[in-house]
Amino acid sequence: MLFVGSCFADSIGKRFQEEMFNAVVNPYGVMYNPASILHSVDRFLDECKQIPNVVFLTLGTNHVYVLKETGEIVDNCRKRPHRLFHEQELSVDECEDFLAQAVSKLLDRNGSIKVVVTVSPIRYAKYGFHGSALSKATLLLAANRLQQHFPDVVSYLPAYEIINDELRDYRFYQPDMIHPSEQAVEYIWLRFADVYLDQRAKKFLEQWKPIKEALGHRPFNPESEEYKAFIQDTIQKANALAEQYPDMPPIGR
Repeated sequence: MLFVGSCFADSIGKRFQEEMFNAVVNPYGVMYNPASILHSVDRFLDECKQIPNVVFLTLGTNHVYVLKETGEIVDNCRKRPHRLFHEQELSVDECEDFLAQAVSKLLDRNGSIKVVVTVSPIRYAKYGFHGSALSKATLLLAANRLQQHFPDVVSYLPAYEIINDELRDYRFYQPDMIHPSEQAVEYIWLRFADVYLDQRAKKFLEQWKPIKEALGHRPFNPESEEYKAFIQDTIQKANALAEQYPDMPPIGR
């Protein structure tokens, strides 16, 4: 699996990694706009031999930074002075075009690939909340068009709608009142798993859960013989599970 996009892609992608899915998350850093997402997909396809079966594209904003000298849209401004760039907004057509290029290139490398598109629920206060809403509306329209363009390949995960329409309470946000809390990410994960995962994957999650919890245990005395025996038993269970699921990544111990 490949996750590319905003910091919401980091949050949901890391959850997949915790659940032992073979996932690569934002290998070139967080990318907020469709043009930068295309750049990351291009680079990944150029540099990585293993092509993913599932790709998540998480759209954050339609705002881009353009290098004045060349007119090139750059990613994260490459830590260069702000005066070298000007900011502009992509239209719905431009957003759709960048995303369609990314999907087409992925299909060229893997004809059975599936792409999940979502719009990050994280608002951009620096644009003002009205400006942020307009940016999200542009992305939502582009995502809808993309799904219509590739109906058998692209599906839409309504993370934006879940946060804003189902979890309408600030207890589902971090202290900055902008980023979703761990509880909110967990809720979206559960909704996703219920709809997208097959029975084999759900069975694996049930088997993996007690092992994950055991590996995450923080003992009072890690040098005790009891804890050493406990962790050795847990690793043996993990190895037995890996024999059932050969694609399971190795345990990080």
